[in-house]
Amino acid sequence: MTSFTSSATGTASAATLVSTNPTAVPLSDINGSAAVASTVPLDSTASPGATPTFLGGAPALPDAAKLASSNYPALDKVPPTDTKEVQAWVKEVADSGVTIPSITTNVAGGCRANPSAAADTSRCWWTCGGCTRPTDVTTCPDKYTWGLTYDDGPSLYTPSLLNYLDQHQLKSTFFAVGSRAISYPKILQEEYMSQHQIAVHTWSHPSLTTLTNEQIIAELGWSRKIIKDVTGVTPNMMRPPYGDIDDRVRAICTAMGLTPVMWTNLNAYTMFDTQDFDLKTGAVTAAQVLNNWQKIMANVSDIDTGFIVLEHDLFQQTVEIATGYILPDALAFQPKFSIKPVVECLNKPLSDAYVETTTNFNASSMVFHNMHTIASADS
Repeated sequence: MTSFTSSATGTASAATLVSTNPTAVPLSDINGSAAVASTVPLDSTASPGATPTFLGGAPALPDAAKLASSNYPALDKVPPTDTKEVQAWVKEVADSGVTIPSITTNVAGGCRANPSAAADTSRCWWTCGGCTRPTDVTTCPDKYTWGLTYDDGPSLYTPSLLNYLDQHQLKSTFFAVGSRAISYPKILQEEYMSQHQIAVHTWSHPSLTTLTNEQIIAELGWSRKIIKDVTGVTPNMMRPPYGDIDDRVRAICTAMGLTPVMWTNLNAYTMFDTQDFDLKTGAVTAAQVLNNWQKIMANVSDIDTGFIVLEHDLFQQTVEIATGYILPDALAFQPKFSIKPVVECLNKPLSDAYVETTTNFNASSMVFHNMHTIASADS
């Protein structure tokens, strides 16, 4: 066992890990001022036209080299809503039959900046109180099952994570930001062809409750589209950036055939969030992240379900702590975890993660029809 203190003075509680990676970057070197590490290349890249044999009915892999950035919105900015693509998605939502509730948009700044919204329990705003609906995925049904997820990629550090997952025969769900997908399409293709689940994480990573209906539709639509253009399949799950979702955002997701996936929260004070994202800025230390992880581990035996944890593959630091410490500790946990992508932790096949390959047509047939209608109109 290896122990780490969660503060520089050593006065805070210590995290004790059952196992670590012998080649792990020293914990003291995982911080916001860390030297930039060399990135590793992908072990392999699939050829255009390759057949995803693991998914019955999946189309051939598109040629990522033919993607033109001029066909997509500017990176890391909320897309304009007056384009033909967004207007087609707005019509998709209008034609879905889903009623979008008249909930006012929030302003930036979270709960303190929006006291009326925070007090209004009817809107089920997750950010202020952790409210979820039965349609939100927050756990895996089976005890000791971990729905493994990583947000905000793909990035240049994702290949290191993919290599580790491959070495240990682990599969994950990657919630891809559209702006990162168009920047690193080959990495997204490798995730997909390695049988990881790909899901939507918006185009520019905004707080969705601060956007208009049309802006939310644009964020989800462009992320969904670039994933399809890169992989050939349309995802039917999404995660809201920062977990920022209310019933208006949920309704738009439903109308677009997207199921929200959160992370496990037992209460307002016990959230399965490693806070690894804050390593880059130095807002937390690596030891504090491991302490958060150990708090999660202390709770998994006491709940009757499996769980989902918030982690990221965007930064060097988040990948280093995942492959060096969190994943090795999880693999050594007893009783042994069943580690799966979210769709499989829900006891569904990987094929049910995509519109084109799912056998669950109740959720996706409408979206499949609308996507083909839009494609026909664009041709």
